[in-house]
Amino acid sequence: MLMDPDFSTIAHVIQLAIAPVFLLTGIGSLLSVMATRLARIIDRSRVVEGRWNSMDEQERSDAGLEFANLARRAGYTSWAINFGALSALLVCALIAALFLDALLGSNLRWVVGTLFVLSMVALGIGIMFFLREVHTATHTLRIGPPVTTAGKPV
Repeated sequence: MLMDPDFSTIAHVIQLAIAPVFLLTGIGSLLSVMATRLARIIDRSRVVEGRWNSMDEQERSDAGLEFANLARRAGYTSWAINFGALSALLVCALIAALFLDALLGSNLRWVVGTLFVLSMVALGIGIMFFLREVHTATHTLRIGPPVTTAGKPV
């Protein structure tokens, strides 16, 4: 059975598009993790907000610091999600460019290469923001009983 040249071209493009599709899967998984962390930050903020009226002055002061940390973490996570989503969009554009190149017979290799590099840069920046959020979370974490100003556990 002889293959139609157009069919073999499309088949080849589909083969080339498989790697970016796997990349999209990985990016999607990262975005899921990032979105879960953002949801946990929001949940914690709502818990602290819900207890605000029953807090004394010292607890409100501590809660204010926690709100500042949560807001900073939420910002980092939001930027991580934005850059991850941008990376995914660039991969989608890369796949579309591969098909346009094959269908139109144009030479879009520079476009494809540029889209791939931009996608990797966006993904790298997103991961850097994610790491910054994790760093902030672990450095503002307090494990153990609260300590009084005298240095003794409450």
